[in-house]
Amino acid sequence: MENISDVMRQRQAKIDELSQLGVELYPHKYSPDHTSAEILEKFSEVGNETDETQSVIISGRIMTRRDHGNSGFAHLQDGRGQIQIYVQKNNIGVETYEIYKKLDIGDFIGVCGNVFRTRTGEITVSARDVVLLSKSYRPLPEKFHGLQDKETRYRQRYADLIMNQEVKEVFINRSKIIQTMRDFLNNLDYLEVETPILQPIYGGANARPFTTYHNVLDIPLFLRIANELYLKRLIVGGLDRVYEFAKDFRNEGMDRDHNPEFTMIELYQAYADYRDMMDLTENMISHIAKTVFDEVEIGCQGTLISYMPPWKRMTMVDSINEVAGIDIEGKSDFELVGILKGLGEDVENDSARGNLIADLFEVLVEPKLIQPTFIFDYPIEVSPLAKKKSGDEQFVERFELFINGMEIGNAFSELNDPIDQRKRFMEQASKRELGDEEAFMMDEDYLRALEYGMPPTGGLGIGIDRLTMLLTDQGSIRDVILFPQMRPER
Repeated sequence: MENISDVMRQRQAKIDELSQLGVELYPHKYSPDHTSAEILEKFSEVGNETDETQSVIISGRIMTRRDHGNSGFAHLQDGRGQIQIYVQKNNIGVETYEIYKKLDIGDFIGVCGNVFRTRTGEITVSARDVVLLSKSYRPLPEKFHGLQDKETRYRQRYADLIMNQEVKEVFINRSKIIQTMRDFLNNLDYLEVETPILQPIYGGANARPFTTYHNVLDIPLFLRIANELYLKRLIVGGLDRVYEFAKDFRNEGMDRDHNPEFTMIELYQAYADYRDMMDLTENMISHIAKTVFDEVEIGCQGTLISYMPPWKRMTMVDSINEVAGIDIEGKSDFELVGILKGLGEDVENDSARGNLIADLFEVLVEPKLIQPTFIFDYPIEVSPLAKKKSGDEQFVERFELFINGMEIGNAFSELNDPIDQRKRFMEQASKRELGDEEAFMMDEDYLRALEYGMPPTGGLGIGIDRLTMLLTDQGSIRDVILFPQMRPER
């Protein structure tokens, strides 16, 4: 295989030659009137002859070329796909053809010409003129040798997108998923809003923050771990239906479904509860599947997932009984600790019962929830922002959505009692004093907002990255984030 530095020296020589010929290597503008996809669609019935009615102007990157003396074929790639071009010396002139011969795979060119179909049946643009738009200096990776390594693909996403069309399709579909979700909520009279990314007090989730410092105000600030408390302030203020696509940041581990920077949608609706949020969630996600993919059954990592409502709903306690065969109500705290230790879990003997239940669920049940499933009624110990269940105050009105063994969404009937909320913040503060870095901070301004009064409210958060993983059949969160966090290159 030829050394890259040797190829780059050869390309530098061509750059020098083109400059001596007076060729502008990086012109400012070009105005194509068709994309590759538009040509293939518009001229699907084109024949072997060309005429002026078949004239097009296109632009793109040279991906392949086959030269035969005074003519040759090449494939141009633009944002919509690829199209073949045919370049002949007699058609574009001797001078232009000599310039074309000095071009390389990877160069951007503009082509004006007529569309026809070759003898092999491929729709092609016969060039009347070829213009260099940008000279590439570094050779493209080899499709089957140089760009299969995952680490390289994540670090050099620009090269990944050039070489792997299926990767480009993932991110096009990610954009469509977000837009479809936005349209769905707008049609329900939700208002899209923006809340601070830099926050003086972080909250809304159990996570460690990234910390920074504001020099002028002389205060520490935190990159938000969630936007929940700010959105609920807006419910207090009378914006009854709000949502935000938020970049959140959590200073924690990285694995197949965790990245320190990730995208969430959070939404809040006044006069609703967590059951309303269940209905909205399954209707919205099934609508996305049908709208973007024209399917309600979509394969993911070898498993066919059905997004057709209604989805299964189980309480956390019932799910442990049904999936793991453990009767929680018939077990003492001591027995639950013993079960967890027998599973190899590091658990304290005096752990709260709610934490033990949540741990058992996470270990024994969560990985087995393949089809869309709502698990609801969580222990109060793990849900400091949710409203207590009426008649059973050991549990709260909260659900999480699981698909293919992965948590996709989280929702509450929001706690709107300021006295109860203060008490739970104080319990979290005690945990922080004992060394729990992920416990909630006391937020006096949020408590003040609740003291003005917040109506009954349902809230929901959905991980956009994880949802995209499912709907586009990707095995890692890094496959659906354009520029995932990576260790520095050595």
